Amino acid sequence: MPTSPTPLVLVSGSGRSGTSSLAGTLKRLGLHVPQPEVEASETNPRGFYEPQWVIDFHKRHLKELALFNIDSRPAAVQLVADYVAGGVPAAELREWMAGQLEADQVVVKDPHAFWFAEVWESVSAELGADLRWLTALRHPAEVVGSRDIAYLSSQSDELRLTKETSNVAGWVHAALLTEQAGRGSKRSFVKYVDLLADWRAALAPVQEQLELSFNTGLSSTEHHSVDDFIEPSMRKSQLGWDDVATPDWLKDMAEEVWQLLGVLTTSPHDEATIARLDEVHADYVARYADAVALTFDHTKAESTLAAREARDSQRSTLQQVRRDLEQARRAGSTPVAQTVGGREAAAILRRAVVRRVTRR
Repeated sequence: MPTSPTPLVLVSGSGRSGTSSLAGTLKRLGLHVPQPEVEASETNPRGFYEPQWVIDFHKRHLKELALFNIDSRPAAVQLVADYVAGGVPAAELREWMAGQLEADQVVVKDPHAFWFAEVWESVSAELGADLRWLTALRHPAEVVGSRDIAYLSSQSDELRLTKETSNVAGWVHAALLTEQAGRGSKRSFVKYVDLLADWRAALAPVQEQLELSFNTGLSSTEHHSVDDFIEPSMRKSQLGWDDVATPDWLKDMAEEVWQLLGVLTTSPHDEATIARLDEVHADYVARYADAVALTFDHTKAESTLAAREARDSQRSTLQQVRRDLEQARRAGSTPVAQTVGGREAAAILRRAVVRRVTRR
C-alpha cells in the first residue's frame, strides 16, 4: 500500500457532458487510466477513457436495481443505499482498486459513479486513496439534444414531450446527486465549452482545486498532445431551450441548476450555492411526487392494457400450439411430446394449467 494517499480523480457527470474529453485530457497530462479501457466507437472515435472493469461494475449493479444512468426517480437514491448496505459492491470495488494504486495519480471516468459515491468514498479511504471528484458540465439542452432531438424530430409532439421531459428531469436529478457526492472531498467543476475553447485556462483552476501535477505547465505556449486532442469542433450539439419540448417549470429548474453549478467552477464549496441547490432538490422531489400522483390513472390504465396484451398474445400462442398438436396427431407423426418442439409445447401447456389452477 502506498505510504501517502494516491490521488484518485473520479470523473463523473451526465453522459454527453464532455467526460470523455476531460478524462482523455488528464491522461495526456500524465494521469494513469486503469487498463483495459473501453474501446473507441463510431459514436466516440476519440475514445472514452473509461476502465472497462468500472463500466461493467456500475452497469451490472444498476441493472440489478433496474436503474437508468440518469434515472429521474427520487426513490432510486434509497434503492441504491439499501442495496450497497449489503456490502457486495464495496467488496468487488475493493478487490479491483487494490491493484490500481501503483501509479502516482489515477483517473477513473464513469458517468454512473455518482450512484455509488458512498462505496467509492469508503473503499478509497480504506485503501489509502485520496478520492477527488471532477465533474464535467454541459448545458442540459445540449445534453438532451445531442442524443434525442435528431430522432424525435420526426415523432409526434406527445412522444417528444414525454421523452425530452424525462431526459431533462433525469439531467436535473443526476446533476444534483453528482454535486452532493463530492461535498466531503476535494472537488472541481469544469464547463465543456470552456475546455474546448481553451483547455489550459479551463484546467488551471482544476489543477489547483484538486492539487494535481501535470506533465506541462499550463502557462506554457509550447505544443502539447492535448492540442491535437481537444478542438472546438467536438461540440457538435449547440442547442437551447427552444429546441427542447418540456414544461416551462422544468426548463426553469434545469436552467437554475446549470447556473448554480457554474458558480461552483470557481468556488467548489460555496455555502450559499450549495444551500440553494438543496432547496431546488427538495422542490424537485416534491414536484416529482405531484407528477406521479397526477398520472396515477394513466399509469394504471397502461399497466392494465399491457397485461391484457400479454394475455392475448399468450392465448394466441396456446391456440397455435394446440392446432399444431392436433395436426401432428392427424398426420400420424412421431409423438410430438418426444420432439424438441413437442417438449416446448408441453411446457407451455403445463404452465397454462398451473396458472389456471392458481387463479381459482
